Parts: sequence; C-alpha cells; structure tokens
Amino acid sequence: MIRFDWKAACLCAVSMTAIAQAHAQTGPQVATTTDVVVITATPLDGAEVDPRTLPAPVQQANARDIANSHALDLSAFMNRRLGSVYINDVQNNPLQPDVNYRGYTASPLLGTPQGLSLYMDGVRLNQPFGDVVSWDLIPRDAIETITLMPGSNPLFGLNTLGGSLSVRTKTGLTAPGSTVEASYGSNNRWQAQASTGGKAGAVDWFVTGNHFEDDGWRDASPSKASQLFARVGWRDARTKLSLSGSFADTNLTGNALQEQRFLERDYKSIYTKPDITKNKAGLVNFTGTHELSDHLRFSGNAYYRNITSSTLNGDLNDQSLTESVYQPNAAERNALTAAGYAGFPTAGENATNTPFPKWRCIANILLNAEPGEKCNGLLNRNHTNQNESGVSGQFTFGERLGAFANQFTAGLAYNASHADFRQATQYGYLTADRGVATASGSGAFADGTQDSENALDARVDLTGTTQVYSVFATDTLELAPALNLTASARYDKTVIRNRDAVTPSGAGSLTADHEFERLNPAIGLTWSPSTALTAYLGYTEGSRAPSAVELGCSDPANPCRLPNALAGDPPLNQVVTRTIEAGASGKFGMLGWNAGLFRGENSDDIIFVANDTSGFGYFQNFGKTRRQGIELGFNADLGTITLGANYTYLDATYRSEEEVPGQGNSTNDVGPGFEGVITISSGDRIPLVPKQILKANARWEITSQFAVEADAIGIDSSYARGNENNLHQPDGVFYLGEGKAGRYGVMNIGADYRPTPSIKLFVQVNNVFDTRYSTGAQLGSTGFTDSGAFIARPFAGPIVDGERPTRNATFYAPGAPRLFWVGVKYGF
Repeated sequence: MIRFDWKAACLCAVSMTAIAQAHAQTGPQVATTTDVVVITATPLDGAEVDPRTLPAPVQQANARDIANSHALDLSAFMNRRLGSVYINDVQNNPLQPDVNYRGYTASPLLGTPQGLSLYMDGVRLNQPFGDVVSWDLIPRDAIETITLMPGSNPLFGLNTLGGSLSVRTKTGLTAPGSTVEASYGSNNRWQAQASTGGKAGAVDWFVTGNHFEDDGWRDASPSKASQLFARVGWRDARTKLSLSGSFADTNLTGNALQEQRFLERDYKSIYTKPDITKNKAGLVNFTGTHELSDHLRFSGNAYYRNITSSTLNGDLNDQSLTESVYQPNAAERNALTAAGYAGFPTAGENATNTPFPKWRCIANILLNAEPGEKCNGLLNRNHTNQNESGVSGQFTFGERLGAFANQFTAGLAYNASHADFRQATQYGYLTADRGVATASGSGAFADGTQDSENALDARVDLTGTTQVYSVFATDTLELAPALNLTASARYDKTVIRNRDAVTPSGAGSLTADHEFERLNPAIGLTWSPSTALTAYLGYTEGSRAPSAVELGCSDPANPCRLPNALAGDPPLNQVVTRTIEAGASGKFGMLGWNAGLFRGENSDDIIFVANDTSGFGYFQNFGKTRRQGIELGFNADLGTITLGANYTYLDATYRSEEEVPGQGNSTNDVGPGFEGVITISSGDRIPLVPKQILKANARWEITSQFAVEADAIGIDSSYARGNENNLHQPDGVFYLGEGKAGRYGVMNIGADYRPTPSIKLFVQVNNVFDTRYSTGAQLGSTGFTDSGAFIARPFAGPIVDGERPTRNATFYAPGAPRLFWVGVKYGF
C-alpha cells in the first residue's frame, strides 16, 4: 500500500545525537529539563517518596518539557517523548488517539480493551461507562507534572493493568504571572490560550483557558475544542487546601479508517461520513492535606464530575451487501404486492426525493429491486450522560525504626456513578461524497429518542449505576542502608446495576446486577548504593471489573454495533494482570541511563471481537495474553545540549487458543468472501502492537534567546485487527491488502526565539519529510468497486445460505502528513 521509512527514523536519531555532541562544549551549563525529584506513591498527594525506592522504571515530565515540545496535547507529548508509548490513530482526529503503553491502551473509543488508568489531582479520569479516556477533556495548559508508573500497581485501582498516568495541575505558587498565546498553522489550525496565577498571603490561584479549531488534514474533518481550568488554594504551616474546577466543550470529527485502494489514490480521502463526537464535561475537586504531627499526615479529596457525550456516525449497511440476493417466498411477495410495494422503487423515485421508512427499505431488499439504492447506509446515533462522585482519604506515617526509615500509608476510597445511555440506528442512503443521509424530516435525535419508522430494531435505553469500594495500604521500609522493601495491597469491590427501559425483564433484557471483588498485592526491592546505580525487582497484580457496556455486549449470536447497540448477555469475568519487573538505572556525570525487563500476563482479558469495519462485534473473555519486553534508555545534559533516547522491544502475544470471527481474513473456515471463524493459537501476536519502538530527542540552546528542538519516532510493523491468527494472505480477488500496518519513521522539528524576556516566538514542523504511513489497520468487507462506486450487488460468486461472497480489504489509519504552525507567547 504505502512505503514506510523505518530507516529514516534511525538516521534522524543518529544525526541529532552527532550534532549535539559536536556542539556540547559551547555555552554555559544549564539544568536538566525535568526537575521532578519526588513521586506520589498513590493517586493522592501526601505519600511522596524518592523514585529510587520504587521497584519500577518511572517516567516523569513537567510543564516546561511539554511547552518546549510544542505538542498539541498530553497524548501527543507522550507519543513523542515517553518510552514504550505509541499511538494507534484509529479515529484520525488529533484529540482522539488510542494511547498505548507496553501494549496496554487508554482509548476514547468504546470497544477498545482498556488497560491504563489516568488520574488528575487524585481523580480517576477513566469514565465509568466503558473505562474510556477522553484526551480532549484534559486541560493541557493546566498540567504541572506527569508521572507514568509502569506495571499493574494495585494502589492506582481498577484498570491499572499495564500502567497508570498521574497528572498534577498548576497552582499560583508553581505558575505565577500571566501569559497569552496564539498560534496558526496548516489546515487553518489556530489556537488561543491565556493563563494567570499568583498569591496573596495564604491564598493562591491559577486560571487558564484555551480554544482550538482545525479544519483537519483529511476531507470533511473539522474540530473545535474549548477548555477552562481554575484552582484556588489556601495554606498555612500544617494545612493545604485546594478547590479546582475544569470544563471542556469539544466537537470533534474523526473519519477513521480508509480502504487501501482509495488511500493510495487520495491520501486525504474518507470512507464514509459523518463521524462526529461531541463532549461536554465539568469537574469539581476539593483536595487537602494536614500535618497531624511531625510524622503523621492526612490527605484526601472529594469530587463530582458530569460528562455528556453524543455521536453521529455514518456507515455502510452490510445487509445491502450480503443479503440482497435473498428471494422472498410466495407469501412474502404477495404481502408486499398487496401493500403496494411490488416493483419498488417505482419510476421516478430515487434516494433524493423519496422518504424511506424501515418497511420500504426491507421491501427494497426482499424484492431484489435496485438492491442497496435506498438502504445502503446507516446513521448511528447515541447519547450518554454520566454523573460521578467520589471521596478518598489516607494517612501517611513516616518514622525511623532504629537506624532505618519507614513510611506507611493506608486509606479508603468510594466512587459512585450513574450513566444514562440511549441509541438508535436509522436506514439511510449513500451520497455522492460518501456521506450517509436520511429522508427530509427524519432522523431527529436531539434528546436521544428515535423515529420508530425510520429506525432499526436496535434501540437501547440503558441506565447503569456503579459503586466501587476500596481499601489500600503501602509500606516502604529501609532494610539496610540503600536497600528498601516496598509492599502494597488494595481491595476493590465493584457493584454494577443495569436497568433496561426498553425490555425491563426477560429474554434480551439488559437488566442485571453484577458484583466483582479482589485483593491485589505488590512487593518489590530496590538497591541504590549511589547515584550511579539503582537496581530494582518488583511483582504487582492489578484487576479490572467489566464495565456496563461490556456486560451488555458479550454474546457472539447478538453482536453489537458499538457504541450504538447492546444485547443482554451472560456476565464476564474481571481481568487480572500479574507483572514482574527487573532492571537498573543510574547516572554518570552528565549521562543518565536505564535498562529493564518486564512481563505482564493477563488472565480473562476482555477483548472486543469485531466482525468487520462496520463496528459490529462483541466482548468476550480471552484465556491468557502476555506482554513482555526489554526497555533501554539514556539521557544527557551537556550544557547547552540535552539529549534523550528510548528503545523498546515488545513481545505481545496470545497465550491461549480461541476461535473468533474472521470475515475479512483469508483463512476463515467457510471460504473466500464469506463470514467464518479463525483460530488463534498460543504465540500469535496481538494486533496493533509493534515489536520495536525507537525514540530520540535533542534540544540545543544555541544562545540565551534562540533554541531548536527535534525528535524522531520509529515504530515497527503490526498486524491488523481481524488478523489475530497472523495468517491472512491477499489473493487480489476476494482479499486485498496484506493485513499489516507497515513500519515507519517520523521526525519533528521546532524552534523558539525570545527577542525580549517577555516574548517568545515559536515554530513547529511535524513529519518534516512528509512520510506517508499508518498507525494501525483492520480487515473488513469493502462496499465499493475499484472506481469508487458503491457495489449495488454483492461480489460475483457462489451463493451460500442465501448470500454471495463479498470483497474484503485492509483498512488503514493514515498518519498525518507534514504539518506546521507558528505562534507567539507573551508573559507578564
């Protein structure tokens, strides 16, 4: 499909290192860009520890690191700078990526197995309905520090399977003064930001707001996002109190995957539209710490959050591809003829001038008259309103036991959420520009209701409540000078109650009550005889209870169109991950280094098995999966030069045998072009997970006024979804595309210039060499001919069970081409 330049990334990394070393002796010494020196061992403040006492390779960054990178948001910064992090841009919107770490994912999409937890000032940001993470709701300009904690650390609660990300926001003490910033760039992208912070006596404050608009580099892909964050604090010698609030309003278009033939023809093209997500979110959080004595501290928080989300997705109707050869029996034909629909559509009727409620679309299929003309599209709509509140508290005791130090923390947490979810799917028709439209006057869905005549029988009105009770404790004990033992545990009990307003009880009802509980332990040793060496060994366990959406969509016989349909199914088991880490790190003069091994093994992993690109599929438990690998890194402070590099070898495989749908896979058990199953064997690689990740970055402070910064990313190839058995092979007839996303390399460059201490001018160029690449792929049936016309009749071939075979292809998530923006920031 597309040629990927893996070697370019390596060449860029070597070039940046060579340039840096050539100039390393010029200019005065400067401090390292990352100033964080302590880590909070729990989501709350108050349990700070030296990172060298933690048995895991923690990564940290601060506001200055993010600002210097000119990254659009937190997810973009993580992708470019943090080791073992990569992105699958399945939605193809800059604010809606799937962020992956060691093969575990934090995604805004229902249906994506979630394996990372995200906290901001002690509030868990994984949403109750599906555990998804909406990166567009996180205020980038409010971030003071981020800490990426690897492994299944139980202290960070549910969903911490592969790691946790903890965000701390700015205060008037850490970010005093005021700034305004504006930028403009490719595709009419512009952004404006303002912030102010300060203190008066015991009170401090910080406020920031920003607005972002972008026409998008792909066709019909505009986006808007507004964010506001405010925080006020009070402190005295022993007490710190803080009240913060954030609000976000976003309207994002993510046109998702594109079929390979059309991507080669027009890199900006889309498959179908619209694909719009609107989010509104508000969060209020009260936090506090109090020093009860010189050795005892209390920390706690209480919060409330509301998230309202709606989506509008235009998709092809697979029924019009596979069932249009169905011949009605005599009774069906007589009934249709008697109703006046024989020969439908009649002369002069077409998709633009004739209403088409459900029964007319069915008549169109049954009578085999112009199949697909009036029902080849579907409009999927949903509306979700989530309310969540919680409270947590912990005591931290620090004391010396004889000659050795000890810190013990114990606490409680309670979270409750209520989610209202409604959906509807309507028949539609495909327009010339690949949009899906309905007849004039139909399709109103302002409040989540549906037009019964124009909607499919897939209506959902679900209310789900979730309560999570938690108890946790951790202790770090200095066994000997430089030798520390850390032991932790957390007990979580999750209660989920679903209530179905459409089918309150009986067959097919979503009404059900579920309970999950587990005690997860952790233990580890660190040895740090000097700054030149810290060695660690750790074992952790974490778990994730199935969410309401997963519990309601787990029946292979009734696949769901996510996020738009559910079906009552048996309960799932909760996921359990066991992780072991071992490694070392240190610093020799200006050079820092790290090397480590990790293995995380999941039992009862919850995976979403997609039938094809239409979105239909179901959740199921999978016996075992494993993610293991090697991590290497270095960083250097060479005066005016700072350098960094990370390499990850990642082996992510299934460890159990399982059968899953394989319609788009050439090895399915039915035959070419038909729906069948494929067999996953132990050792098969997990789709969308690259085997190797390479990153490098360099910053050169050429003068006190001028600096340049560059980074390079190299990502290995990965298998497409639908190719879980790694055996798909194209034949050029029924199957197009190799079922992989190729390896690629991307380089980004930026520069800052300060004509005065108060003014900064900057420029950023991403994907400097305009590399064409994809960040992920998926197998599925295609609804278009080589010329781009809709396939009005199925692909020619033998009829099996009333269906004809379909043509299948590899769909790709194209990476953004060369993009640039320029801006100015004024501080006072």
